[in-house]
Amino acid sequence: VRTSSSISQSPDPPLEDMPVTLSATRTVSIPSNHRPTQKSCRTRSLSARAHVSSTAGLAARLPIAHMTRSVFSVMASEEAEPPSPAPISMDINQVMAVLPHRYPFLLVDKVKELVPGEYAIGVKNVTVNDNFFPGHFPGRPLMPGVLQVEAMAQVGGLVLLPPGGEGGTNEIFFFGGVDKCRFRKPVVPGDVLEMHVKLTKLQKRFGIAKMEGKAYVDGKLACEAELMLVLAKDDSK
Repeated sequence: VRTSSSISQSPDPPLEDMPVTLSATRTVSIPSNHRPTQKSCRTRSLSARAHVSSTAGLAARLPIAHMTRSVFSVMASEEAEPPSPAPISMDINQVMAVLPHRYPFLLVDKVKELVPGEYAIGVKNVTVNDNFFPGHFPGRPLMPGVLQVEAMAQVGGLVLLPPGGEGGTNEIFFFGGVDKCRFRKPVVPGDVLEMHVKLTKLQKRFGIAKMEGKAYVDGKLACEAELMLVLAKDDSK
């Protein structure tokens, strides 16, 4: 592109068809019969400078935008909730160190999984030697439904109560209520009752906990209920 001063001093010779690159992204062709004027040259020059300036500004902003996204990604990952602790298991001795129940009313033999304050999976091995079978019922032993619910409540107590040491725990829980209880199939001697109890709501101020309990036999639902437990201090310790 020729300057305006050279255009005013001498006429331009005819231009052959040749490309004139105004920017890295735009190319135009000037026909042979075209003669640029001073205004058109100035307009193209200003347009080219503006495009180069805007391209340079965008290139300068790209690293900053990328860095900003990276910073926000790191902050979001740091603010994410920490993962839940790994579940633990408990044998009968560890269960008795937490629960105050004893024979014939201790209905949890072991715990397969426990995350305190979240959920637990407990097991009750149902045998013909359980003391309730002679009377419920003679000739057709069935585990009472109320004892299935009680067993789930004991598993819920393991979710609430802190792990017991040599002196046990200084807290105890009471059954506060049962809602939406349903019995789906009979539980008989030889069955293994697997109880899944999950904490759904806890009012620490009043010591009231609501839980969802489900009991299974061979993977089939046998009993389900919504439980309410109440925490209290154990004055006997």
